[in-house]
Amino acid sequence: MNLAILFSADLPYWAQSLLRVLGGLVAVLLPAGTVVYLFLFKMMSFMQSRLGPMEAGPQGSMQLFAEVGKWLQKEDIYPARADKFIFKLAPLIVLASTFLLVVVVPFGPDAIFTDFEAGVFYALAVSSVSVLGILIAGWASANKYSLLGGLRAAGQLIAYELPMVLAVVGVVIQAGTMNLQQIVVAQNAGSMFGLDSLGNPYVLTQFVGFIVFMIAVQAELTQTPFDMPIAESELVSGYMTEYSGFRFLIFFIGEFATAGVFSMIASVLFLGGWGVPFSWFGWTTIDSIDNWMNIVGPLILFTKMIVIVFFIMWVRFSFPRFREDQLQKFAWKVLIPVSLVNIMVTAILKVAF
Repeated sequence: MNLAILFSADLPYWAQSLLRVLGGLVAVLLPAGTVVYLFLFKMMSFMQSRLGPMEAGPQGSMQLFAEVGKWLQKEDIYPARADKFIFKLAPLIVLASTFLLVVVVPFGPDAIFTDFEAGVFYALAVSSVSVLGILIAGWASANKYSLLGGLRAAGQLIAYELPMVLAVVGVVIQAGTMNLQQIVVAQNAGSMFGLDSLGNPYVLTQFVGFIVFMIAVQAELTQTPFDMPIAESELVSGYMTEYSGFRFLIFFIGEFATAGVFSMIASVLFLGGWGVPFSWFGWTTIDSIDNWMNIVGPLILFTKMIVIVFFIMWVRFSFPRFREDQLQKFAWKVLIPVSLVNIMVTAILKVAF
């Protein structure tokens, strides 16, 4: 079945909108739940020589639902001096940025919400929206720890947004397009050294860009060793200190959903996304791809996402936290110069070959 039919003009507008909303919920919440169970519950437990959750469902598989039920039953408390409207709005802004980000992620040849020609530009732009939610959460809480956490987050995300953008520039130069779907096609329809059996995954030709991008993603997600905005030993819980109940749950979901969506984008940019080398099946263009890839493609993308999240969480569970000055120096004195050199080398090779 061609999934493009589901979003075509044959269906009423309300039906198309409903399908997109349901698809967006699945694309955001399913990766978030998978990341929490596999990595936060089980992988971290294994690395610490313990079992982790085991009581709720087989092997603790229902623990996440138990946690959600617990947080939904907790009282929604507001600080007496908080700006209540802004305080309520902040978690929704953080979660909304994740939904805006997944809009341009291609899941198959036809399984895509919106095929933007400037998809890379859009993704990089909306990825920074969450900074606003974090900053206003810290300010609206009327708490010095929350405010410090929000300010740290703003400074950190601004510093690491630039190397992330520069890392992606190398991919855009090599692919010759900012369309994420076309970047997937360029990798899977390409060849290396005359061999098309592996395609041309940019993780090989843009390895430096990939490393810089993943470090920047780690910082954007405020995961250890870049978790200064939360820093429990210093700031209680940073910008989330005054949040409880449903609104804390939204921050929690937003954190891990964003990790999943960023990993999808990384797999699209560097690992070939939903595709496999076209030469395996005799495909030449996206129009010649069989319709079954609209079913298998999301599974392939999901598998690549899991691999990337594994490395993100591995770093989180293994390394100590940076100091604030170390964090800023690493961005401005290491990542940005390395990214600029990578762009220069990519541009020279693109012109030469």
